[in-house]
Amino acid sequence: MRHNKSGRRLGRTWAHRKAMFRNMARSLVTYGRIKTTEAKAKELRSVADKLITLALRNDLHARRQAYRVLENHQLVKKLFDEIGPRFVGVKGGYTRVVKLAVPRAGDCAPMAVIEFTRTAGEEPKPAKKKPAKAAKPAAPTPEAAPAEEAKAEAPVEETAAEAPAEEAAAEEAAPEAPAEEPAEGEEPKAEDKPAE
Repeated sequence: MRHNKSGRRLGRTWAHRKAMFRNMARSLVTYGRIKTTEAKAKELRSVADKLITLALRNDLHARRQAYRVLENHQLVKKLFDEIGPRFVGVKGGYTRVVKLAVPRAGDCAPMAVIEFTRTAGEEPKPAKKKPAKAAKPAAPTPEAAPAEEAKAEAPVEETAAEAPAEEAAAEEAAPEAPAEEPAEGEEPKAEDKPAE
């Protein structure tokens, strides 16, 4: 039994698997996306995510740890200077595995594409706020339904008849324009004098 033995063996020895994932990690950093079998892509995810985590730390020790995997100074520089800054402020989910519909021609193995989730120059999306749940209105009882329909129809008819009356009332209630103030030296007219 394989208790506490995580990961897929992929039909290879430990050294062969380690070398294969190093090669695949180099290709992923170089090209940004690679096509491989689904099982290999899922296993490569953990290797690639650890490399991005090192790039986010961005110190000398992290660069040396990344060099142990990539074994290429140019790729380490690209990882830390170009790929790592894309994921600042992002907590995980640096890679995605997309399954392809067509299997491999030779052995019918399921294929997939593994790629980084962000492209160069892409802005991080703001976090979505969940809208507050509105209270559901109570379900009308069958007896109340006809009364509500009658109420809903009645205001439409009344508003059409009341509209001209409301406009006339609004015109009557409108305050009169203020009278002109007399110029200096003139006495106010009888209309302008306040009532005593």
